[in-house]
Amino acid sequence: MRSCLASAYRETENITFEVIVIDNASIDHSVEMIKEEFPSAIVIDNYENRGFAAANNQGIAIARGRYVLLLNSDTIVMDNAIAKTIEFADNHPEAAVVGCQVRENQKKVQMTCFRYPSIVNLFLSAFGLAKLFKYNRVFGREWMLWWKRDSERDVDVISGMFMLARRQAIDQVGLLDERFFMYCEEADWCYRFAKAGWKVLFWPGAQVIHVGGGSHSSSQIPVKMFVQQQKSRLIFLRKHQGIFIYLLANLIVAISSGLRVCAMAVLLALKKILCRTVCGELTTLKKNWASFKFCTLRLEPK
Repeated sequence: MRSCLASAYRETENITFEVIVIDNASIDHSVEMIKEEFPSAIVIDNYENRGFAAANNQGIAIARGRYVLLLNSDTIVMDNAIAKTIEFADNHPEAAVVGCQVRENQKKVQMTCFRYPSIVNLFLSAFGLAKLFKYNRVFGREWMLWWKRDSERDVDVISGMFMLARRQAIDQVGLLDERFFMYCEEADWCYRFAKAGWKVLFWPGAQVIHVGGGSHSSSQIPVKMFVQQQKSRLIFLRKHQGIFIYLLANLIVAISSGLRVCAMAVLLALKKILCRTVCGELTTLKKNWASFKFCTLRLEPK
């Protein structure tokens, strides 16, 4: 958080801006740090973790600018990236949302932006085809890994870690949908913008660093985050493609998770017989068992 805020203030020039920080019940004393080191920032201190969409909505509701920038706390702003992205957006009034190039470090570009959740994308992911043929334009269609994120492009979804949204467009389509606690909230927002006639644009002319590739939050509680990801995809499909697609998607995830549980159970048994370590397989088993229970019994991990 400290590095993110410091870089935002240090690397943002020639524009007037305000900083609004939403703290989702953190326990690392970051609220006190912000008030002491960044006194001009507006801080909303939540007593519980309200999720990504709800927390951002709190900030959007009180923001006064022509644009609202959703910026993850584990990002580092580089070389006036915010002002550059705003200038690009000013020159593209048809765009509701603009995203910039995100790097994991100075050399490696993170593969942000992706296509909307769909029954096809879900099937390819659930049965491993998207991973097995990840650079193929058919099987790897969701993440578009053949595109190096080095060119301007109309996209379906801008990743929420750096998401510049036009106030005029927000006023038209509304805030983030708070039914999405985490994952797919930006996909839903971009989908609604597109349905209202706006464009969603990626532009590589500005860069931020996403520290560690954004792996920290999901790696701390992989089982819970894995199930939340499945849940959010199902919510998106139910909302935008109807009950039949939702039920079909739920069945696909249940079958995929069940098959993976069986495969991992057999693999674990073999590895124990051979006295091999089983850490990775055990985590995979737990994640897919939790996913199976959610799809069949609607039981979520604590």
